[in-house]
Amino acid sequence: MAKKEQQFPKQRQEQPGTRDKMKPKPRTEGSKYKAAGKLEGKIALITGGDSGIGRAVAIAFAKEGADVSIAFLSEHKDAEDTMARVEREGRRCEIYAGDVGEESFCREVVRKTVDVFGGLDILVNNAAEQHVRESIEDISSEALLRTFKTNLFSMFYLVKAALPHLKKGAVIINTTSITAYAGHPKLLDYAVTKGGIVAFTRSLSLHLVEKGVRVNAVAPGPVWTPLIPATFDEEHVASFGANTPMGRAGQPEEIAPCYVFLACDDSSYMTGQVLHPNGGRIVNG
Repeated sequence: MAKKEQQFPKQRQEQPGTRDKMKPKPRTEGSKYKAAGKLEGKIALITGGDSGIGRAVAIAFAKEGADVSIAFLSEHKDAEDTMARVEREGRRCEIYAGDVGEESFCREVVRKTVDVFGGLDILVNNAAEQHVRESIEDISSEALLRTFKTNLFSMFYLVKAALPHLKKGAVIINTTSITAYAGHPKLLDYAVTKGGIVAFTRSLSLHLVEKGVRVNAVAPGPVWTPLIPATFDEEHVASFGANTPMGRAGQPEEIAPCYVFLACDDSSYMTGQVLHPNGGRIVNG
């Protein structure tokens, strides 16, 4: 196991965190990535697509030929920057600010995506929030509900809204986490929602298999995104990811290819599965 040492400059942000203020900024597109038109003509909706993993997925999808709709909470500068980056690939992009924890917004963003682009082929449920709590006694009922609404309820809301538009061959990809498998002593409610996403993915895949819609998930390990300095104290941020077997945190550009694989026909014989880009942790899940 690698020695835990400083990985990043000490820094702290308020929730939900922005890419613009991070030092260094997360890397969201690999210089060696070779697109092959795997998503040509597809339409994707990505929640939390303004920054971090969501931004990297949006860019990768655009490089592969997809038009992209992005839902985000309030990080307008990040979202506008991601939209501009997608459009530089010659693809269309729309951005929608709102709270995915509210079913009305989920219905609205699906409706607008379908109205603007003419359909929906790929739904990426990626938005999430997490909050450090020293004790389970510190998690109020309001905070518990908030985390569940953002991380888990939103997936139900979005799938319900999207389902009438998803035809045979459509794909749903959910973002879970290594915490669903390894647990976390100070992210209890977050870890529980991520475990729920694994069960949701497996059950939904069985529910939709006859419809011809595949459902899979990605369970990243520690990845350098705005959620990190917006969650942890400066000391934790400085050494973030150093305790992985690879000795470092991942970058969003290293996670995005998992989503491309699950979104395209290369994974046509996979449903109900979870990919684990986590720096070498064996989780047997």
